[in-house]
Amino acid sequence: MSETPSVLFVCVHNAGRSQMAAAFLEDLGAGRVRVRSAGSAPAGEVNPAVVEAMAEVGIDIAANTPKVLTGEAVRASDVVITMGCGDACPFFPGRRYLDWVLPDPAGQGVEAVRPIRDRIRRHVEELLEELVSETA
Repeated sequence: MSETPSVLFVCVHNAGRSQMAAAFLEDLGAGRVRVRSAGSAPAGEVNPAVVEAMAEVGIDIAANTPKVLTGEAVRASDVVITMGCGDACPFFPGRRYLDWVLPDPAGQGVEAVRPIRDRIRRHVEELLEELVSETA
């Protein structure tokens, strides 16, 4: 793993789970980790309920836009975390792959997004602790 680890979060639309995970890691990581997110079939915009749920915890992702998953993004990452992207995520040797099984917030209101957000935060906190200890 590189001195500053790089993490890529991937979900189908890059409009919910991967956006929340990337925003949490960016915020909690405070520059100790490079963060990317992408989707195998990106949506036109980030889910408004996800934007609202993240704003509730002080993280503004309103200006974020979903990005398409590329092989270059995967190759540039030390850790690739998928969240329901199935077989659409390219595999490259030498990368660490994790799959976080989380409900999809698509079509859900903010009440349904909050518990997903909170689970993602816990996963990110655990990941960050692990990454920081590996590079210390």
